Amino acid sequence: MSKQSEQVLEEQVIARLQKLGYKPVTIRDEKDLLANLKIQLEKHNKIEFTPHEFDKVLNILNKGSVFEKAKTLREKQHIIRDNGENLYFEFLDTESWCQNQFQVTNQITIEGTYKTRYDVTILINGLPLCQIELKRRGLELKEAFNQINRYHRHSYASNSALFQYVQVFVISNGVNTKYYANNRKQSFNQTFYWTDKENKRITNILNGFSEEFLEPCNLSKLICKYIVLNETHKVLMVLRPYQFYAVEALVQLVKETNKNGYVWYTTGSGKTLTSFKASQILTKIPEIKKVVFVVDRKDLDYQTTKEFNSFSKGSIDGTDNTRALVKQFEDDTKLIVTTIQKLNTAISKKHYSDKMEKLKDEKMVFIFDECHRSQFGETHGRIKKFFNNIQLFGFTGTPIFKDNAVKNALGKRTTKELFGDCLHKYVITDAIRDENVLKFAVEYIGRYREKEESRTEVDIEVENIDVQEIMDSSMRLEKISDYIIQNHNRKTHNKDFSAMFCVSSVKSLIKYYDILKRKKEQGEHNLNIATIFSYGVNEDDAEANGLLENDEVPVVAEGQTAYAVDTHSRDKLESYIQDYNKTFNTDFTTKDSEKFYLYYNDLSKKLKDREKDPENPDNRIDILLVVNMFLTGFDAKKVNTLYVDKNLKHHGLIQAFSRTNRILNDKKSQGNIVVFRNLKAATDEAITLFSNKEAIEEIIVKPYEDYVAKFNQQFEDLLKIVPTIDSVNDLESEEDELKFVQAFRELMRTRNVLITFSDFEWKDLKMYEQEFEDYKSKYLDLYDKTTQVKEKVSILEDIDFELDLIHRDEINVTYILQLVIKLKGQKASKQEETKKQILALLGSEVNLRSKRELIEKFINENLPRLGEEDDVTEEFEKYWDVEQKAAFNKIITTESLSHEKTEVVIENYLFAEKKPLRDELLGLIVGAKPTLLERKPRSERIMHKIASYVDTFVSGFRG
Repeated sequence: MSKQSEQVLEEQVIARLQKLGYKPVTIRDEKDLLANLKIQLEKHNKIEFTPHEFDKVLNILNKGSVFEKAKTLREKQHIIRDNGENLYFEFLDTESWCQNQFQVTNQITIEGTYKTRYDVTILINGLPLCQIELKRRGLELKEAFNQINRYHRHSYASNSALFQYVQVFVISNGVNTKYYANNRKQSFNQTFYWTDKENKRITNILNGFSEEFLEPCNLSKLICKYIVLNETHKVLMVLRPYQFYAVEALVQLVKETNKNGYVWYTTGSGKTLTSFKASQILTKIPEIKKVVFVVDRKDLDYQTTKEFNSFSKGSIDGTDNTRALVKQFEDDTKLIVTTIQKLNTAISKKHYSDKMEKLKDEKMVFIFDECHRSQFGETHGRIKKFFNNIQLFGFTGTPIFKDNAVKNALGKRTTKELFGDCLHKYVITDAIRDENVLKFAVEYIGRYREKEESRTEVDIEVENIDVQEIMDSSMRLEKISDYIIQNHNRKTHNKDFSAMFCVSSVKSLIKYYDILKRKKEQGEHNLNIATIFSYGVNEDDAEANGLLENDEVPVVAEGQTAYAVDTHSRDKLESYIQDYNKTFNTDFTTKDSEKFYLYYNDLSKKLKDREKDPENPDNRIDILLVVNMFLTGFDAKKVNTLYVDKNLKHHGLIQAFSRTNRILNDKKSQGNIVVFRNLKAATDEAITLFSNKEAIEEIIVKPYEDYVAKFNQQFEDLLKIVPTIDSVNDLESEEDELKFVQAFRELMRTRNVLITFSDFEWKDLKMYEQEFEDYKSKYLDLYDKTTQVKEKVSILEDIDFELDLIHRDEINVTYILQLVIKLKGQKASKQEETKKQILALLGSEVNLRSKRELIEKFINENLPRLGEEDDVTEEFEKYWDVEQKAAFNKIITTESLSHEKTEVVIENYLFAEKKPLRDELLGLIVGAKPTLLERKPRSERIMHKIASYVDTFVSGFRG
């Protein structure tokens, strides 16, 4: 049986959509698209536009970015008719979503940079709101994703730019189908499978996905209710299926019953977005007076308020104190975010509770974030006793069961006892399977020598030596510190990621910090170490239960001392904050509660800021030392490693481990957990408790030996395609080049996992390290080939080269220059070897390839002319300055550009990190302006030259 072609799949998809109720329409090009839009908008709004009036409609549609257009789509519209009357209309009915007009078409041709034809387009009221891109069976789904990204660059913004109104993209190769929001900033990792309520995937576009996802009412509902406009990043987000089901279940329960409930979503699966959307929908129900979102710490109050406002700007006015909270209960604020502590004060203190009395019988919904922490004290009972007409809902990644319940004054209580039934469940195995979180790579480090009577040394496992004296010994802490220093670069991909180090007590933390500080002063490492802890009387973690205590930020409130202060630990923390101030030029202190709180926020911000592109390497934290803080409720995608010298178990263990497993990019293949205690049994027990007995293999990455075997097999597969390095040059077609790219990419993925193991050595592999680097150079040559400005589209253009797996920040021009200085001082016999090393690095490092030719020229032509007294660095800078000016003048001359204007555009490009618009680029041209047909290719060419100039002469110079 022959392979199903893309055309046949397309025809079958259209036939299926017609059966579901989409009306077929033939739209060949932009002209047909606009004509159909006019008809459908008139039909939907039961009006008729004159040609002049419809021009006004198009003028509304043409304005703004994708984000602004998404707002326009949802807003009521107004124009002045030709006769002077007001006309109100809408592009989309967001309340009665089934009442919109649904059509399907295919092969719409749009003239952009290239002529492009889109596979299947779903039109709602004439606007293309869902675009389906298909690939034949056997091809990677990512190719369809990359093809859509190419359309973003080449044609979606062309002409009337109506394809910028697409809200949801669907990509499919028939057997696998995924969806995602129209957001160019996201990676393939932010594409999702649709599932049923039991989280079972529905992947076949013809058998299940069409009926469950693309059915007109379902799709329209998703677009109208479950697209979130993120105000902070100005992007669209779409709920994943499990988020959709949770919100639906919660809202239904509120509308139809007075029951409570909870949602069990594993840490890292997007509880904030789910709870926001549920809260947003509930606020629109007239009978509900208030929706109150409750968190259990001041830092989470700030964080959650910020996240909620990012989804809907100004939707929440954060409550800074209890008085402000009570005022929000009294006024017309519909959605409130507060802490459990302030809520407790509001209903307990007489001067507040008197004002709250009038609300006792009002219909209200309380949603508790991470309810496993906030709801197991007396406050839960007080809330239920005070309010007579409320419903309580909890969100948690780690519910409390009988097995992990901790006895307190109120006895052992479970999440079910407090909140009732679980409305929806999405556990860690579901999230890993869906690639919404990463697996954990857990390594247990540390064996101790015990002298027997025979004087021979034997290895003793940690579990057999649980003596506090040994655990706290300086010798042990020194060895662990040495291990971290030796392996940190390996674990974090040359410090591209941050790590957290959780320890058992403040006393232990102080010892570790002092050791690491001393070793840095002695030149043993250059890591930025920071720490934070609460300095109360009960500083030691309760080692007996291994659960994370609620380690709050010490805040002095209303003239009172929040903590009985331990002078020694506070003085130590103050000195550590002064270290931080010196490193980062800040002014924080423990002596002022607000400044200490700002210190907490600055730590959080620095860990999160590493996600920015480009990251500022001078403003980063490499290791954050903590006891309990930051181990729950804190997410930073660029944290990939957790060092553990602390007893953890049950939900405390899962919460701590989960700081490392947020999805980011291809380089971040797993969360690294390095354990210096025997937590193997506790880890297995926690995974079993929060998923199932069979889940351990799904959650923990395979042993080192498995990846070695996998790499060796992939190397053999690579050799079948390209037996030698030079044979890459002989690949005859793009199809052959594609096979090589895919094979080497698989090899890189496995190597990316291997290098994080402490045991990793190249000698374990069948491939030599130099051989890998040589193949990598050829791989990058093909990447360079596909990124050149071309007249035709290459099939390699839709392939993801996954350059994250190659990039190393440590290898930059400064590093190369040190090798050049070394080369100059060497004897002739050794120079050839060093020169070969330099050229190999220039060929294999992504951030140096654009500089390769110029650096080679300096080595070959300038270096031999330098005398003994000449400073190589100084001479190189002179050379580089001359070459940079020459390159800039070449762009100006060949493209006939204004010198001054071009400098301004490049400066803005560098500092705003935003590509100039086409009109800005064309405005640089001096003399005759390009014709209409020449505008796009000319602007593309200028942009390519500017980007290449910046890449060559500006990027990658950090030391």
